[in-house]
Amino acid sequence: MTQDKETTDWDIVAHGDRCLVVRFGTGIDIKIGHRCGAAAAALRDAGISGVSDIVPTFNTVAVHYLPGHFAVNTSVRHLQAEIERVLLHADLDGGSTGGRLVELPVCYGGEYGPDLADVAARTGLDEDGVIQLHSGEPAYVFMLGFAPGAPFMGVHDERFALPRRPTPRTSIPAGSVAIANRQTVIYPNELPGGWHIIGRTPLALFDPQREPATLISPGDSVRFVPITEQAYKDLSRS
Repeated sequence: MTQDKETTDWDIVAHGDRCLVVRFGTGIDIKIGHRCGAAAAALRDAGISGVSDIVPTFNTVAVHYLPGHFAVNTSVRHLQAEIERVLLHADLDGGSTGGRLVELPVCYGGEYGPDLADVAARTGLDEDGVIQLHSGEPAYVFMLGFAPGAPFMGVHDERFALPRRPTPRTSIPAGSVAIANRQTVIYPNELPGGWHIIGRTPLALFDPQREPATLISPGDSVRFVPITEQAYKDLSRS
């Protein structure tokens, strides 16, 4: 199911018996991420019958489908043709990812960001400089992963190309904002992790009683808004 590279710069491969994966490249690249977001939005808008979910990642889009919806031995071929038709007519380079601009309050440093001083030392910035660099421009949400509602965002300035901590923490508070490898991740609930924690948001990223359950979705852009410790406490009580 590989596409002709003279006409497309993506290909489609089967992943199990109820998922096709559209591959746009490798690695973590903002252009590829936007293409995945635009492809996912176009496929959702197309409303292809039999598709149960569409999941963008850093460089792929997974199209999950219901095998019983299609005639025997035709599901993959039929669905592939529909995906190709949609993507060939979509604006993948300038099209919308269907996302929003989400402003996310973050209290940086102190008990909420225990690694801020270390990140400052590693980057050659002071703590205010790290905060300004992190909050200066919106970060693109490539995907949700590893825990419900946990967004992976970037790509940040090269000074944030930090490896993960050599020893992960066994417990990180919900809402912790952490960086590594020019990315930000936010822990939606108490979890182990090895990224550098620079702040915390008082907002709940995942609530199964909320619609939608996730505060942030793939294709969104997030603007981090620095707040004081008192503002954090006030928002936590609201």
